[in-house]
Amino acid sequence: MPDPAEFFAANGPLARTIPGFRPRPQQVAMARLVAEAIGSCAQLVVEAGTGTGKTLAYLVPALTAGGKVIISTGTKTLQDQLFLRDIPAVRAALGLPVTVAMLKGRANYVCHYHLERACAEGRFFDRRDARLLPHVERFARTSDSGDKAACSSVPESATVWNYVTSTRDNCLGSECPYYRECFVMEARRRALAADVVVVNHHLFCADLALREGGVAELLPAANTVILDEAHQLPEIASLFFGSSITAGQLLELARDSRSEALAHARDATSLPEAAQALEKAVREVRLTLPRESWRAPLERALAKDGFEAALDALAARLCELEEALAAQAERAPGLENCRLRTQTLAQGLRQWRTHSAGEVVRWVEASPHGFQLNGTPLSVADTLRSHIEGQARAWIFTSATLAVKGDFSHYQRTMGLEAARTAAFDSPFDYASQALLYVPQGLPEPNRGDYTQAVVEAALPILRAAGGRAFLLFTTLKAMTEAHGLLEQAFAREGLDFPLLLQGEGTRTALLERFRRLGNAVLVASQSFWEGVDVPGAALSVVVIDRLPFAPPDDPVLAARIERLNREGCNAFMEYQLPHAVITLKQGAGRLIRSETDRGVLMICDPRLIDKAYGRRIWQSLPPMRRTREQREAERFFEEAPRQARLGGA
Repeated sequence: MPDPAEFFAANGPLARTIPGFRPRPQQVAMARLVAEAIGSCAQLVVEAGTGTGKTLAYLVPALTAGGKVIISTGTKTLQDQLFLRDIPAVRAALGLPVTVAMLKGRANYVCHYHLERACAEGRFFDRRDARLLPHVERFARTSDSGDKAACSSVPESATVWNYVTSTRDNCLGSECPYYRECFVMEARRRALAADVVVVNHHLFCADLALREGGVAELLPAANTVILDEAHQLPEIASLFFGSSITAGQLLELARDSRSEALAHARDATSLPEAAQALEKAVREVRLTLPRESWRAPLERALAKDGFEAALDALAARLCELEEALAAQAERAPGLENCRLRTQTLAQGLRQWRTHSAGEVVRWVEASPHGFQLNGTPLSVADTLRSHIEGQARAWIFTSATLAVKGDFSHYQRTMGLEAARTAAFDSPFDYASQALLYVPQGLPEPNRGDYTQAVVEAALPILRAAGGRAFLLFTTLKAMTEAHGLLEQAFAREGLDFPLLLQGEGTRTALLERFRRLGNAVLVASQSFWEGVDVPGAALSVVVIDRLPFAPPDDPVLAARIERLNREGCNAFMEYQLPHAVITLKQGAGRLIRSETDRGVLMICDPRLIDKAYGRRIWQSLPPMRRTREQREAERFFEEAPRQARLGGA
């Protein structure tokens, strides 16, 4: 394999063809490590600070090495960016004849069978779904991919997609009358033939979980696997290597059973009755749980009046529906599919209620409109290690946030990557002159009832000095909502003419576009905006973080993991909770400086950053910004800003 440095030179092919490209020593060093790992089929974990250019640093050696490459990203947005922009740019610059395919989960593709059924039945909860359905029909007739992201006339968030896409549960597979025309199967055929396949972490982990269960895999074999935004993998892997039964799954099963009976077994009156009884049982389970969002281990949930009896009734209704479907299953593939799903859910419910292995946490989550019965492994390290070490291929894990003060041990333990080589590359940005870390004085402890009010009051002078242009990021939805209300009152009271945006008022993409366009907006948000958000330029000049993002101590999975670590003689706080919080905080802080010309203030309000012994370890893991506790110095930062930045040119 050639030395990647020649491609990154100031007069090299990347500089000649990619606008704005400039050589970066960190990028070249990372590319060399990736090339070495690919050449020796090794494991590599790389933290690359914002601005390093990690995408090109792994694409160049991966594409020039040859062989099959799978690249997995954290979000579908990044997946699209890689497929549509980054890989074509490198391929053109280097003159490489590589073929590329993108593969998403089946819920992203129109299903001909379910589209036909939706058109025939026309039963929707929302009139907008009925209005949008003809647009989906036209798209399905003319599209080459069936990817709903390409259907510009129907928003990706529209609920009509639930009716016209399939899930792993309700896909009829080779029994489907539209199997030959299936968009999902066509996408998989393209992935098998391509040199480079771009996927997302959910699909990648789903593939590993299927392999674990001995089921045919979703993804082709590959010589190199690159996992970008790799800090997300531990949580996603826990999801896929665990189990979950949701109210949505059960209600969808009831709906599909009724629809299949209407289409193929109109004379079987017991079948729609059994489906209706299942819907009622699902609602009864939800009614036994708190109305608000709630999480608890199974033992606490069983203490709720009526919960265990409601689970008994749910299990009985599933058995009755299975019997009703079994009597009609031979009449149509859809009925047989519903029977198999009913059987699987009934078995899953029995196993979830009786499973006693200490390595799985059984817990219940209630949301305003449903519930989940979860089984989450305490650790995914052994499972992942067996997949990673079981195949002779290169594994590259990279993100801007994987280490705590250069220490990767937390991530390596969590992922089963103790044998991996590690490397950290600092951002090339000049944080000392571009950014200021401000920790205000005099704030109360974060567990006080007036804490959010104190955060807003402390942030107002900085918002005034910056002219808006801020993200206020909160660790809970409750605090986010309270802060938004307080800011509304303060802006009205003080005559501050900053557009105030709130997470949830639109899609994340729409909110970000509006934020960029306005130029002086203040966005109040929670977890959705802590990562994967890129707003370079003066439109974002302040990031306020309300408190250190420690996971809630009453989270059932976290509590079980803490208990196990302490039982093993470890310090759960220092070895698990703190590293996790640091990595999350680094993601939030990373929203501020996105280019060489950005300037801004990172305001972390939590007094524990200063008062607690572990606070030093946290702020030393952040980029090397100047630090202050003086409000006046934070305000003066904007007075000293270059004129072009104040006017919005950056």
